[in-house]
Amino acid sequence: MNKRFDYIIAGLSLRSDIDLVAIGLRGFQPFEHEVCGEPNCTFHIRRDMDIADFGPLKNISKSYLAESNCHSELTKCKDGYLYIVEARDENEYRIIFHIDIATNRIESNIECRSNYELSILRFGIWVMFGIVIAPHNAIAIHSSVIESKERGVLFLGESGTGKSTHTRLWRENIEDAHLLNDDSPIIRIVDGEPRVFGSPWSGKTPCYRDLSYPIAGFCRLSQAPHNAIRRLNVIAALGALLPSCPPQFGHDSYLQDCICNTLDKILRKVGVYHLECLPDSAAAHLSHSTIIKGDA
Repeated sequence: MNKRFDYIIAGLSLRSDIDLVAIGLRGFQPFEHEVCGEPNCTFHIRRDMDIADFGPLKNISKSYLAESNCHSELTKCKDGYLYIVEARDENEYRIIFHIDIATNRIESNIECRSNYELSILRFGIWVMFGIVIAPHNAIAIHSSVIESKERGVLFLGESGTGKSTHTRLWRENIEDAHLLNDDSPIIRIVDGEPRVFGSPWSGKTPCYRDLSYPIAGFCRLSQAPHNAIRRLNVIAALGALLPSCPPQFGHDSYLQDCICNTLDKILRKVGVYHLECLPDSAAAHLSHSTIIKGDA
């Protein structure tokens, strides 16, 4: 019997035929839990994979992975999706991730020989797991999320706008404020309630917490010479959230429909704010008093 390694992330399960923690993906360790019954998806290494095996391909999106210094492409194939990375280690070659959406079986030809490849593996699993969870009203959303008074607040914005700085200001100035995740938490509707979950993906900040909280609010940040906050109307709120959802999925009708359906359910219950701010304690107190106290 082949050994198996189980992980539960945002209440959804992944079973792997390799030990992700042992090979170097330490962020998965808090999520190691035995799965009873069939998992939501499985991950397998298959060295003999070839793009030609998957029939005609339809490009969905292309992107550059700065952390790995390589280009990637998400495509649709005859039975699901392919995520293809043009690897640029000591030898140039293609790393392939494939998911069969009928079985949620994920396969890859990755060798896992270096930290470079582990970085690609971490991101490839993120993409594939994002496809698995999409129909479960779940989205991995680019944000820094803080927990206060048993509720989560997600700060959104482009890289460099101060998401991590703002959650640090909460931790320094707000009593009992704790970081849940600093890059890619998962938001999900559970029994009709929008919740935010920690995940194995937390960017440059190693914050991997297997916890979840009801969502108090979302807050999109922009730098300004003053501190001001306002709640967005529904259309503006959707526009604030969509850019932080997986950009690779934006040009696929099925995946985008899943995302929009989930956001629609969330926006019926949770407020979205825009904070123009300085990087100071007053900004943290303003967002806290508006979102947490106002939500109470």
